[in-house]
Amino acid sequence: MNLLFSLNKIIVKFAGHTAINQLSFAVNKGQHWVLTGNSGSGKSVLLQVIAGNISISGGTLAYNFTNGQGKPAIDFHPYIAFAGARHHFKNLANTSNFYYQQRYNSSDSEDALTAEQYLQVIKPNTHSPVYWVFEKTIAALNLQHLRDKQVIKLSNGETKRLMIAAALLKNPTLLLLDNPLTGLDAATRQYFNTLLGEISASGITLVMATSAHEIPDVISNVAVLDNGIITKTLNKQQFLADLESHPEKPNVDTDALKALISTNAKPHNYAEIVAMNNVVIRYGEKTILNHINWSVNPGERWALLGPNGAGKSTLLSLLNGDNPQAYANDIVLFDKKRGTGESIWDIKSKIGFVSPELYQYFPTDNSCLQVIESGFYDTLGLFRQSSPTKAALALSWMKALEIDKYARVLLKNIPASAQRLCLLARALIKNPALLIFDEPCQGLDDHQQLHFKTVVDTICSISNVTLIYVTHYQHEIPDSVDKVLRLDKGEAVDS
Repeated sequence: MNLLFSLNKIIVKFAGHTAINQLSFAVNKGQHWVLTGNSGSGKSVLLQVIAGNISISGGTLAYNFTNGQGKPAIDFHPYIAFAGARHHFKNLANTSNFYYQQRYNSSDSEDALTAEQYLQVIKPNTHSPVYWVFEKTIAALNLQHLRDKQVIKLSNGETKRLMIAAALLKNPTLLLLDNPLTGLDAATRQYFNTLLGEISASGITLVMATSAHEIPDVISNVAVLDNGIITKTLNKQQFLADLESHPEKPNVDTDALKALISTNAKPHNYAEIVAMNNVVIRYGEKTILNHINWSVNPGERWALLGPNGAGKSTLLSLLNGDNPQAYANDIVLFDKKRGTGESIWDIKSKIGFVSPELYQYFPTDNSCLQVIESGFYDTLGLFRQSSPTKAALALSWMKALEIDKYARVLLKNIPASAQRLCLLARALIKNPALLIFDEPCQGLDDHQQLHFKTVVDTICSISNVTLIYVTHYQHEIPDSVDKVLRLDKGEAVDS
């Protein structure tokens, strides 16, 4: 078979930490691999190494691509496309990053490329016939209706599809995908399984990191990673036969959680947490939410469900103070009608919020402990001197979520799963009246998902916190959730 690349005893280090240790791995053309393992095992780092985005500090990495004339390629970059977990959208002048609320401010969001403009600048490689042309690619990723939408306004799942389309438009020999199914609804995940077959048939070799429970049909081989090494490689059938389907239920220190909740507890005496009356949100001629009526009472636990692009993120933006169109609608939050004098900070002080892309907006020089402490101030990063008392409480929450080993590490240098858990600790630290969790388990391994779900259920059992939980996976929904609002195309539909 035609060898595409090989790694021999490579070592990767970050700030003294060894992320990859003496790892060897090789992939032949047409041999499709899944990288799996616990969170932090090195899957994403390995993909970045193969893509040429991270340098190795030991061992060798050799590529074996050939150009259109069958001769060895001088530069490997045109032959590899990578779709990662993080976007790198810039403004129209390509000079600055976006801020989190920008998508909801109509004037500021115009300072962004549309999805079509973003994809049009990608040039296909010429080392082989171009199969993934523009129209075919956007049709395959169901992006036709998003052509004129600014990239900053895309939902999490829509952004994922855009990044995969961008990678395909390169027409690479090797396509690297980092957790491509996260953020996609059930129907899109099922369709994507079929799409991967077409990608394979077009001559592209796939290497992807994903959950052990979401291995696409096209995959032939599985590499299991642990602590920066590959512990075993086997074919998919062997791997699935050995797969443990039920992780052991974690132990949660209920007394410790009670102590953490009581440390910063405030009385919450609200008659209504949320009251929406005929809420309509439009951007231009596009209706995002259409006559939504919704009441959330204190202590209720809701699941907010619906496919990608249904309007869930926009609905949440009305609750957490990020969307200025809240003032043009009949919305009551914490017994106060929007527009009657309350500030954004009044609202945010009562809410603990987590979303999949939130971590992209924190300063790169903040440690995990600083990020969690910033939850006291509702800022995306700590911009004041740390308080010893607040820092100690932040560390206690990190211990409760089993991430205290990252306390002094920069947020940007830890695994994506640990980043998510840091933001969960940040949301919990001020014991808010309302918790909004927007796909909080993205990137978490089985143990972490079950541990987090158990923590949430424990908190709900010992407090009167109100919960709104968004997910595309039924098994992630905490047992304490007993109410559902389902959206589809901006409208509330029967469950």
